Order: sequence, then C-alpha cells, then structure tokens
Amino acid sequence: MSSRKLRFDGWVLDPESGDLQRGGSRIRLQEQPVQVLRELITHAGSVVPREQLIALLWPQGVVDFDTGLNTVIRKLRSALGDTSETPRYIETLPRRGYRFIGALDSDPEGAPAAMPVPPSHHDPMVLPEAALAEPKSMASGPEPVARDGATSSTATTTTAVRRPRLTALTLIAALAVAALLTGVYALWRVRSGASVTSVRVEAPSRLERPATATSTSAVAFSPPPHSIAVLPFVNISGDKEQEYFSDGLTEELLSSLTRLTTLQVAAQTSSFYFKGKDVDLGTIARKLNVGAVLEGSVRRSRQRVRITAQLINAVTGFQLWSQTYDRDVGEVLSLQTEIANAVANALEITLLADAAARIELGGTRNPAAFDAYLRGLKGYSTLHNRGPLQSAIDAYSEAIRLDPNYALAFAGRAMALCEYTDSWGGLARPAGYDRALQDARRAIALAPALGEAHLALARVLKSTLDFEQAAEEYASTLALVPGSAAALQAYGAFAVFMGHTEEGLSALSRAVVLDPLSPGSHYYLGEARWIARRYSEAVLAFDEVISLDPDSERAYGFRGFAYYGLGELQHALMSCAPAHSWTRYVCLALTYQKLGKRAEAQAMLAEYQAVGGDAAAYQYAEIYAQWGNVAKALECLDTAVRMRDPGFALLKRDPLLDPLRKEPRFQAIERELKFPPQ
Repeated sequence: MSSRKLRFDGWVLDPESGDLQRGGSRIRLQEQPVQVLRELITHAGSVVPREQLIALLWPQGVVDFDTGLNTVIRKLRSALGDTSETPRYIETLPRRGYRFIGALDSDPEGAPAAMPVPPSHHDPMVLPEAALAEPKSMASGPEPVARDGATSSTATTTTAVRRPRLTALTLIAALAVAALLTGVYALWRVRSGASVTSVRVEAPSRLERPATATSTSAVAFSPPPHSIAVLPFVNISGDKEQEYFSDGLTEELLSSLTRLTTLQVAAQTSSFYFKGKDVDLGTIARKLNVGAVLEGSVRRSRQRVRITAQLINAVTGFQLWSQTYDRDVGEVLSLQTEIANAVANALEITLLADAAARIELGGTRNPAAFDAYLRGLKGYSTLHNRGPLQSAIDAYSEAIRLDPNYALAFAGRAMALCEYTDSWGGLARPAGYDRALQDARRAIALAPALGEAHLALARVLKSTLDFEQAAEEYASTLALVPGSAAALQAYGAFAVFMGHTEEGLSALSRAVVLDPLSPGSHYYLGEARWIARRYSEAVLAFDEVISLDPDSERAYGFRGFAYYGLGELQHALMSCAPAHSWTRYVCLALTYQKLGKRAEAQAMLAEYQAVGGDAAAYQYAEIYAQWGNVAKALECLDTAVRMRDPGFALLKRDPLLDPLRKEPRFQAIERELKFPPQ
C-alpha cells in the first residue's frame, strides 16, 4: 500500500498507519476501510464496482461475513460523519458500486492527492457540462455545495483540483463556443432527420444521480389517471413520542384509500421511503409514478387532534385541494371518510354508494382503542423480531380489551401472533397458531368484507399447512382489495409456491409497480423467480433489494442461491457470506460442497445444527438433498413433518429438493400435505 497521504475536504489519511485526521480529531481506521477509501479516492468521480472492491479486500474469494463490504462502507461513513441518504463523500450507485464525491485537496509535497481520469465523451457534439452551466462568481472561494453534500451541478464530477479563475473575456468566449456548437448540433440533427428536442441541464437529485454528469432531455411525465401517493403526515405535536400516531394515522388513511377500487394508491413502504428527506414532490411523483400527492401534518393535544392536508397535482405542481380539521380523537374514523371523499372529488372520481362503509370498515370510534391499535401497528411494522412483535401483540390486545368489536385489531394481532409463532414458536407452535386462527376468524365474523381479516386468515392457514383453505382465503383477499400491494405480494408468492407460476409472477410484478421503493416487494419477486428457476432474473430482483436495503441479510442469501443455481459459485460464495440469517448456513454449505471444500461445508452444517436444532430440519433436508445424501435428506423431512414446519409451503416447488422428487417417501409427504391442484 502506498504511504502517500491522501487529502480531501480538510481530512488527511495516512494509509500506512490508518490514521484519519481533521483539525484536532484523529480516528484510527482498520486496514480494510483504509483499502476501500484509498481505492475510491484513487478513482474519485468514477464508479468503483462492488466486485472490484470485494476482490481487493478478499482476493482469495472467501469473504468474512462479519466484515462484508457493506460493513466496511458503514465504518467509513461513520468515521467521516457521512450518510447514505445525503452523502458528502461516499455515494452508493444502486446495483453498481460506490463513488467518491468529496473535494480532493492538493498535496503540500507537490502532487494532488489523486488525479482521477475525466470521463470520455465519445460523441464530439456532446458538450462538457461545465460549458453549459451558469457562470460562477469571479470571487475566490470554495466550490458551491449542493444540498446532498456533493459538489453543485455547476462543477463536473471530474474536478479534482481547483480551476484557475476565468477572465470575463475567456468566459464570454467559452459561452459563445458553446452556443455555436449547440447550433451546429441542432442543424446536424435536422439535416439527419432526427427530431430536435429541447435540452435541459439538471442538477442530479440525491435519489437519482447519473454515473457521469451529462445533459439530459426533458421527458414528459404521464402517470396513470387517478393515481396517488400519501406521504407520511408530519408530527408537529412537539413530542417525538407522538410519531407513532402521525405515522399510523397516515397508514390508516392510505389503507382506506386502497379500498376505493377506482383509485391507484402507492403502497405505504414506498411512500414512507421519503420520510425526513428533503425531496421535491415532482421527484417523489416520478419515483412512484403517481399523478397526485397527498401530504399534511398532525398536531395532537390530549384528546384533540388537528390535521392539515393538501392534495397536489404532481404534473402541474398546483394545489388541488387543502383543508384543516380540528376534531376529537374519537372522530378520526369519520375524518378518514371526509378526507377520502375530498380526494375523490378533487380527482373527479365517482364513488360508489357504499364508499364510506368501505373506508370505515373494521375500525373503531373508541379513541383509546385507536391509540393502542396504532402502537401495535408501529410495533409490527418496525422490526419483525421478538421485542417489537411482542409489543405489537400486547398493544393489539389492549385495543381489543377497549373495543371487543375492533376487527382490524383482531386481524393485526393474528398476523403478529402468526409471525411470532413461525419464527420462535418451536414446540409451542400449535398453541400459537390456534390463538392466531381464532383472532383471524373473529375479525372476519366482525367484518366479512375486510381484506386485512382474510389476509390474516390466509397467512395462518398457510403456516398450519392447510393449503387448500389458504388458497381460497388468498383469492378472497385479492378480490376485496385488488389495489393492495401487501395482498398482491402474499397472493403472488403463495401462487408460485403452489405451482401457479405465471399467475403468481404477474401479481408480484403488479405489487412492485405499486410499491417500487419497498425492498420487500422486490424480495418476494426475487424469491418467486428463484422458485420458478429463473435464476438470472432472480439475481436482478435481489440486486434491487440490496440497493434499497444494504442490510437485507436474506436477500444476500437468496441471491447466493440464485448464483448457485446458475453455477456461478464464486459469486454465490461472495453473496452468501454477508448474510446472517439461516440462508447463510444453507448457501455456504451447498457452495463449499460444490467447490470441493467438504470440510468447510460440513463445518457450516454443524454450526447451523448447533443453533437451529430440530426446528431447522427442513433446511437440513435441502442441504443433504443437494449433497446427494437422499436417505439423510428424507430423514430430516420426516423430522420437519413431526415439527409441522411452516416451510413446507415451499416443498412443491423448492429447487433444492429436486433430487428427492422421484423418491416414494417424498411423494408420500407431498400427498399428505394436500396441495391444491394446479
């Protein structure tokens, strides 16, 4: 490693010692973060592919999952006080790699800290962005900085050393040349028969920065008619603890709007992606492909709530409607109807006679019950692990105690109980599923047309291996809420599990349209493609998941399965290693065995058995099946049958169990499970 010190934006990095200094502060970096930072600075302004960085850190191809590339990048950002949302130094290029965007300082010993290579312009008629940018002030001073911390669009990404100040004559000459070349280019376009479009230079947003700064043609935005995104209402109560209330109120309003079948509503995950980010509404609308955006604020004081809402036409930028409401918390349910009606009128949507009943379906007018329900909603959607799930179950239980006829609370508790039992039920699974089943059936009894209730019942039936009844409930869910991304995801994944591949993939693709910025929607699509043996397409979907959520451990593991299916074992190894979920053990055990590293494969299986016990018998069967040990694989499947493992939903189409499909015992298990006919 070169001992030359690297200097940028007042920072000084000594690659030899790992010391990173700025002012009076000093941070000691480990070797891998130093290697990555040096590589990024060396190629400042250019994208450094993930594969290049992985090869640099792990030249032998064996990745230490505890220090995976994402972990190394996080350590660097933490040391620099940088963030992935508003980067000043290290920018993430989804599905591609990383780019250093900080300003490099000159080395006092003579040479600049690094001299990046400017991007080439293959088309002689394409002008450098600097020639088209507005003239900068002639006064000396630092380069302008954009809101996201990167240099402003008036400077190209190739600038490593400060430019000498231009004289007025030089600047005028440069602008004249730019105008002349633009005119020549337009004339050439006309004579060659190409259409002439207006050219507009835009500063790339922090959500969509191009690989190199170039001029772009304005593209007409034409979203689907009657489409809307509901942004998270801002909590202005002056109490951070009230965040769950404003978020939950937004989510409930959004869910109510999805019940209006003539309205296309962007899903909650994608709408909430922009929470706390300074992004203009036009960009949000384009990202979500919607024609209108509903935003607002919530102020709660004791039992009173003030809600201010406004609807914006995303194409014109004009306000379509706005209103402020002062109500008791107990009136929130009817308030949802008022807002939905106002939105429908502004968008010129004709509502059916039962629209109000649909919007208020399954709700409550008890303010304390509603508050408890929103706390349950927050716990369920935050993190699906023991703590938040138990908190969600407790909050839903409180809502039910306060209002025994609260159908949405019963449906919510059924979902939380089912997920908790799936993951941590063990031998107590029958009792956990029985409670969830009772809750789901109670929700349907209270509100037969409530899509959330049928979805909860379908979820529990799938986990209890009642696939025929589950299929009916998934179909009922989709019929009731066809515009719900959650319903499309669940229905689509189950359909693929059951062998209805094209039907399922179609539903999952529709879910991605409604929820384009949700890692979950891309994950379900990727898993379905893997099950359908469309491994290359699965890799693309999991790449999208990882670009949206670099910490999605299961996405790394399933992408590894897809690479394994393609026979790209080194890629499988590198993708599996950062995963911390069960997918890591299975993926590495399979890949090491295929690479002839039997000792490493056996070690992975032994490690998994030590933490998984009999509850992971289905996964052991997958490993043994791929290793060619049919007898051991069938023995593990028998154990999984005894445990009533919810993973059996995958058995009919699981690619890893293909070596067992002609075995009589396997066929007997498949018959016992009574899968619905294809």
